Amino acid sequence: MFARLVILVVSSMSFLHRFHVSGCDTNCADKPVFTPSSLVVKFGDPTSANCSVCEHACVKNKYGVESPAGVTRKDGTTISWTVDSLTEWSVSSLCFYSDDAGHQCCTFLPVTVYQPPQKVSISFVNLTGPMLEGRQYTLQCTVEHVAPVKDLRVTFYRGQTALGQPQSNNTTVEKPVIQIFSVDISPGREEDGAQYWCEAKLELGPEGPKLPPVETSQNITATVHYQPHLEGSSHPDTIRVREGELLRLNCSAVANPPPTYTWTYPSGRREASHADVLTINSTTVSDGGKFTCSVVNLLGNVTKEFDVELQGEFYHPGSRLIVTVLVFAVVPTLNVPPFSFFFFTQLSAANPTGIIIAVVVAVVLVIVASGLVAYYCYRQNRWGQYNLKEVFSRSHMRHSAVPTAN
Repeated sequence: MFARLVILVVSSMSFLHRFHVSGCDTNCADKPVFTPSSLVVKFGDPTSANCSVCEHACVKNKYGVESPAGVTRKDGTTISWTVDSLTEWSVSSLCFYSDDAGHQCCTFLPVTVYQPPQKVSISFVNLTGPMLEGRQYTLQCTVEHVAPVKDLRVTFYRGQTALGQPQSNNTTVEKPVIQIFSVDISPGREEDGAQYWCEAKLELGPEGPKLPPVETSQNITATVHYQPHLEGSSHPDTIRVREGELLRLNCSAVANPPPTYTWTYPSGRREASHADVLTINSTTVSDGGKFTCSVVNLLGNVTKEFDVELQGEFYHPGSRLIVTVLVFAVVPTLNVPPFSFFFFTQLSAANPTGIIIAVVVAVVLVIVASGLVAYYCYRQNRWGQYNLKEVFSRSHMRHSAVPTAN
């Protein structure tokens, strides 16, 4: 019996509400005024509003406030509407009056009842392992028990960088719902190890709370697999090293999963390693030439070439020029065939140290020989030529004995 009475009362209120709404003029000159003009209320919180019904037209006529929740109290033409705990999701408050001609004038009070997000979570759709560089994947953000969903704003983040803010198409439901948002991404190697998360915020306008209700998800770490990428040039400048010195070749690369390195020596020998630096503590003649580094993982490979020029122990960049000058200065004095110029200059490039020593020795010999020749010539010009026979004959004549008398 009691249940039937409740149903009858609710039906009667709905009928009266529909009657007032259908015959209500919201554009009349002296229409009711709500203070505040709108309400934003958290579900279960108290709220209140006042309605100034009219100035003159309704003093002797019917007026009031209709609402499915709360109580009203009249004070002249001012009506107070109060709710201790708002537990209705759809609240339509109406302040009205009827004039002498039976014309009804009214004003609606917009009431937004909200519920902050209870839980926010993020995940990848249909992903059970690492992602691959350049492929497309879908991030999904799930927001649970939030209302109204039309005022919900969800933002996806990678670190502190916003990726997107998809909107909900559900604009009519007022009760709490579970809403799923998604955004597509195509990760690169820079995203390996990146943190993804999402944020759900209710933007309720100036009538809402000063700090909008916000809930964030957990962080998920992305694992991205990608082929090797060199950190430097694939064809660096020629490397010059002296024989016996340390040689270090750097083939640094980034890759996931970690790569293996294969080094090919100028002799053709191959050596596999997990190190990105090849070290030769003491170089020899066989270490001159082209080294090739191959970096490989499951997704691809990349190569890097090094040109190594091995030089003598006392090599200096100007050695070849010095040798060439010495050869052209000294070789002509040695009275060697013309093709010797070409032979010596080419040989100087291959073994400049030996050639320098040989040329220096040759220069010394030439200087000594030239000195001896000069000395001999000087004596000839200075003292003239002497005939020993004449010298001795003249000496004999000058010192002959004087005859004595008997």
